[in-house]
Amino acid sequence: MNAKRVALGLVALALLAAAGAAGAWWLNQPEWTAEELATIRSLWLDQLGPPPPDPSNAVADDPEAAALGRAVFFDARFSANGRVSCATCHQPGKAFTDGLPQSRGVGAVRRNAPTLVGVAHSAWQFWDGRKDSVWAQALGPLEDANEHGGNRTQYAHLIYRHHRDAYEAVFGPLPPLDDAARFPPSAGPVADAEARAAWEAMDPADRDAISRVYANLGKAIAAFVRRIQPGPARFDAYVAALVAGDAAAARAALDAEEKAGLRLFIGKGNCTQCHNGPLLANHDFHSTGTPPSRGVFADRGRADGIPLARDDEFNCLSGYSDAAPERCLELRFL
Repeated sequence: MNAKRVALGLVALALLAAAGAAGAWWLNQPEWTAEELATIRSLWLDQLGPPPPDPSNAVADDPEAAALGRAVFFDARFSANGRVSCATCHQPGKAFTDGLPQSRGVGAVRRNAPTLVGVAHSAWQFWDGRKDSVWAQALGPLEDANEHGGNRTQYAHLIYRHHRDAYEAVFGPLPPLDDAARFPPSAGPVADAEARAAWEAMDPADRDAISRVYANLGKAIAAFVRRIQPGPARFDAYVAALVAGDAAAARAALDAEEKAGLRLFIGKGNCTQCHNGPLLANHDFHSTGTPPSRGVFADRGRADGIPLARDDEFNCLSGYSDAAPERCLELRFL
């Protein structure tokens, strides 16, 4: 019995030694393969360059235009009830969203407000891509009856009264908006019948002048929104530590469960098929196959967004765009 116990003990010691050696071998292996490291690095915020140029907006990178756009962005007077601004649905403290399943402006909105963080890197705007630039996107809610609920001459008069110097420093002289006969206080191609009738009664040249002010308003807002860029997260600190070979900093950035999640994200989960690049998005449109909920409108998404973008009054190929037609590649390809 004693000899058997000794033999069993020696076997157990040998197994423990082998396990220990194996454990030490695994501990000495790189945490990530070269291929995995390349994928992780591609998700790093340091890989994100500046937003691509917007040829349809000549003031996209003008600081004065951005300052005007910021002022308008937070100005609730640009609404039908004087209580809704762009920041109502795009709140800086909530990553430029409102955190609601369906946003609320002057009325109920059918979808939720997408974040504005990094949107200037995308060729298409809104959940259905019905706008092909940030400035065109900025104009949509202003005239929507349930969002800002206002109209073009109303906004032009607000610019004239409250932001005239800033506007004219960027875009040149405003029309003579003190001429109420030519430029009524409330007129535009909107759902409100009275405002629409006043718009249709205006001289076509005056309507065009107001629409140009309106387009410029969107371009100024876009110049501000282009500056809303993502900041680094703990993931970015982790990648920076990996690149620097700083094991202690890497351990401090992400814990074991988070690293396991990252391994799944870039591996078997295949999440990077759609969530790739430094913004973790491929800026494309995808059908989740989820049927509509009872009582909620049937959302056809991109299928309805395509004709809206193509026919938009303020798209890249419109008369209010600053781009030569050959530079409107996305819209022409559409």
